[in-house]
Amino acid sequence: MELPPLIIGNLKAPVPIIQGGMGVGVSGYKLAQAVAREGGIGIISTVQIGYKEPDFEVNTKEANIRALRKQIRKARELCPEGIIGVNIMVAISDYDSMVKTSVEEKADIIISGAGLPLRLPKLVLGSDVKLAPIVSSGKAASLIMKSWIRRYNRAPDAIVVEGPKAGGHLGFHLEQLQRGKECLENIVHDVIEVVNSFGCKKNIPVIAAGGIYTGRDIVKFLKLGAEGVQMGTRFVATEECDAHINFKRAYVNSKKEDIKIIKSPVGLPGRAINNKFIQKVEKNRIVPSKCYNCLKKCDPDKTPYCISEALINSVEGKTEEGLVFVGSNAYKIDKIVKVKELMKELVTEAESLYTNDKMTNLLKW
Repeated sequence: MELPPLIIGNLKAPVPIIQGGMGVGVSGYKLAQAVAREGGIGIISTVQIGYKEPDFEVNTKEANIRALRKQIRKARELCPEGIIGVNIMVAISDYDSMVKTSVEEKADIIISGAGLPLRLPKLVLGSDVKLAPIVSSGKAASLIMKSWIRRYNRAPDAIVVEGPKAGGHLGFHLEQLQRGKECLENIVHDVIEVVNSFGCKKNIPVIAAGGIYTGRDIVKFLKLGAEGVQMGTRFVATEECDAHINFKRAYVNSKKEDIKIIKSPVGLPGRAINNKFIQKVEKNRIVPSKCYNCLKKCDPDKTPYCISEALINSVEGKTEEGLVFVGSNAYKIDKIVKVKELMKELVTEAESLYTNDKMTNLLKW
């Protein structure tokens, strides 16, 4: 049985998979267009996207804006019929500029987390771009919906629910992660209930994210009421991923015990590979060589290290000198494949399980 498409307003993705946004060049136009070409939704991360621009060190804001324009246009050129979106962290200093640029370049959808995007509808007035906030609780979903409807008479076009097994920055307190009681299944259920309680006239699909690895996982969340999934980690180990081959190999070579929760300069816990860089910063502060003014709440005089430098080092291949964010299942990856091959694997497995008689067993996992 074919999987149901993911419909977000007037956008229709034949395959209900959103490729997660992964910052500082990991998910750029090459990966996004490849996923869109296979029927999913390809996402370009805006975080320090201009790191390859020649004037990035001295003209960071303008370099990022210029690079974002280039990336969206290149993705469109390679996959004109596909759905191309962007991921914009609320925590970045140039949030408004990144949103404005994405609207001007006619991104299909803006996915926004790492904070509550309460002002996002105001920034896109007059455009047809779809908006999907990222939440980690029903409470956050309710707050966003109430605020958007009251202030802008607009509800989200979709909501991405990111659980505790995701890679990178996590929307949970460290104590919550240590207790291990937070469960994506429960959070998805809570958010669906919140969405239904508002009685909006339009359909607002809930997208499950964080730790989703197989076609079986996809079906599980579809059966629980989600209308799609977001996956990041699986797409890193693809030929089209925009990161350096060493970054991809770090995933392939990782073991379960290598993956740990760290404290990020952003103020949130994050999941990363425990490499030499992590071990070094746990002992001593690494004084930033400069401040990129990338995060609203970062104090360069106190930050344990510069997250921009750490992420740029990794994506350029110097993985032992930087931060390698991963999802909880990264250690399961054993090879680098083409996006087409990965999408076929996921869809084939999911379609083989997407039948009513399998539903009871699926929901017991």
